[in-house]
Amino acid sequence: MQREIALTPEGQTRLEQELHHLETVRRREVGERIREAKDFGDISENSEYDDAKNEQAWVESRIAEISQILSNATIIESPKRRDRVTLGARVHLKDDAGETFTYQLVGSAEADPTNDRISNESPVGQAVMGAKKGDVVRVTTPRGAVIEYEVVSISK
Repeated sequence: MQREIALTPEGQTRLEQELHHLETVRRREVGERIREAKDFGDISENSEYDDAKNEQAWVESRIAEISQILSNATIIESPKRRDRVTLGARVHLKDDAGETFTYQLVGSAEADPTNDRISNESPVGQAVMGAKKGDVVRVTTPRGAVIEYEVVSISK
């Protein structure tokens, strides 16, 4: 049984674009690399051929992965209400030191912490889900430390 995957409309669009690129451009490029490598002769000792075949395997597995994600995705719309943290919401947090953080809560398939998009399955994501403005949430880090954040505001 496949688990449900939450995607924002933007995440769905990005994955569809990546899938299209992989299927139309990268497949052709890798196929051409394989043909060129075969022209070098004996493929049993041909590193270019091995490289191209490895890239082909990666492209095909990524196509399968994206197809799987899209077929099991539930598209989350922008939150209508902003009184509680839900999937798709932007949450503004402040820690004990007064440092502020802004995250968009997304499904695991489109989490990208370097761009402030955190999964609802991450420790911070789990802690803030359902929280209201002014709530203080406790997050246990993987190392066991506990960090408290105040929910400063919630936006879409």
